[in-house]
Amino acid sequence: MTSEPEQQLGVGTQDAFQRLWTPHRMAYIQGENKPAGPGADDGCPFCSIPAKSDEDGLILQRGETVYAVLNLYPYTGGHLMTVPYRHVADYTDLTAEETAELAELTKQAMTALRKASGAHGFNIGMNQGTVAGAGIAAHLHQHVVPRWGGDTNFMPVVGHTKVLPQLLADTRKMLAEAWPTQ
Repeated sequence: MTSEPEQQLGVGTQDAFQRLWTPHRMAYIQGENKPAGPGADDGCPFCSIPAKSDEDGLILQRGETVYAVLNLYPYTGGHLMTVPYRHVADYTDLTAEETAELAELTKQAMTALRKASGAHGFNIGMNQGTVAGAGIAAHLHQHVVPRWGGDTNFMPVVGHTKVLPQLLADTRKMLAEAWPTQ
């Protein structure tokens, strides 16, 4: 099946590529849900998420000092974060209890992602500071990104687009049900 290029007025040079639109990414690029400043009262989403229901906040697990939440702007399906409740920017400022629970929830996240989606591997890490790539530098958060063999394909390389096969609410439900009991 071949398709003829469609006339694309006003959107650049006509070519043979079809377009997949990901308008939710533009909201992130333009700063949606980004705090107005570095303080906890400056609109920090990581400070406001715990006040929501698990479903509305996309929360997977609540610990004593740390919670796990789906990333609203994921790199892959199942991309989640472990986040301390306390508004703290630097990893070295975490208490021993927060550090231990951050590690424990990360382990639980890996277990749930393997069970629910068969993840083959993970990218795990945090960006400390804006210059290191942190989108919200004032509130520490650790990314847990599931990976599968062959998941890097032409879409992100050529199309600059991520394909997510599932709605976030469905992903949250699936992972919450797969979360290991303590």
